[in-house]
Amino acid sequence: MSKVEDFLTQEEEQEIVEAIRVAEKNTSGEIRVHLEKTTELDPFDRALEVFNDLKMDETQLKNGVLIYVAVKDKTFVICGDQGINDIVQNDFWDSTKDIMVTHFKNGNFKQGLIDGILKAGEELKKHFPWSEDDTNELSNEISKG
Repeated sequence: MSKVEDFLTQEEEQEIVEAIRVAEKNTSGEIRVHLEKTTELDPFDRALEVFNDLKMDETQLKNGVLIYVAVKDKTFVICGDQGINDIVQNDFWDSTKDIMVTHFKNGNFKQGLIDGILKAGEELKKHFPWSEDDTNELSNEISKG
């Protein structure tokens, strides 16, 4: 699997987009997934770069979450904005990561992403519940680099 396009089928991508929609029904948080083949940078530094490129730092409550995956490098990062990081424990994303790693180790990338997205939504709901005036500030589509 050397190309990002081969990582997920179109159908799998749509299932992931649907998982984002479902997760965001319960929280004002914004979740995005970004896939790319590889990175020369430290994965966390690259995730922060993508986070900014996608304008995820411009949400009203600073509660965007990026799941960044470098396919060929077999690495991923969950990156939350300042509004989240200011109020949660340092290990806030560990349970989400653990769920994803379990699936990824078995080669089940789609389910790992879906379960990670749904878990992230659950976690975000505790601190950033959905409200009547909430709008979807960021695209739910998977971005690719």
